[in-house]
Amino acid sequence: MAEPANCPRCGKLFMKGPQTVCDGCRKQEEDDFQTVYKFLRYRENRSASVEQISEATEVEEDQIRKFVKERRLHPANFPSLSYECERCGTHIQEGRMCASCSDEMSQGIRQHERDKELGSRVKERENQAMRKSMTYYSVNKDKK
Repeated sequence: MAEPANCPRCGKLFMKGPQTVCDGCRKQEEDDFQTVYKFLRYRENRSASVEQISEATEVEEDQIRKFVKERRLHPANFPSLSYECERCGTHIQEGRMCASCSDEMSQGIRQHERDKELGSRVKERENQAMRKSMTYYSVNKDKK
């Protein structure tokens, strides 16, 4: 369901749904994309860096990186295009994080799971020890 929001580019109020900017900025983004794509269609421009593309087309570098991140411009076709890892800022061509950040995150998750498992084993042993110490004995008074 759409909800009212301010456009992050111009500050104008719009109904946020699948689109993240207002209609005017969306049209501007589409014009920027067409400008960049026309520039990249020429064989000699296909290996241009984001900085070179920005300089030639006057489209902001952040906008070009957004096109790459949204997979509108494929690094397979344009090998010099990249965007930043969400964690460390290293330039990458696919995914949300670079390989080292992804590996580090995976190691952290595995370590957390091991710690969690170890904690549950320790707790179980404590419960077993507690149950053993709570043994009750009854005395039969009738037996003499």
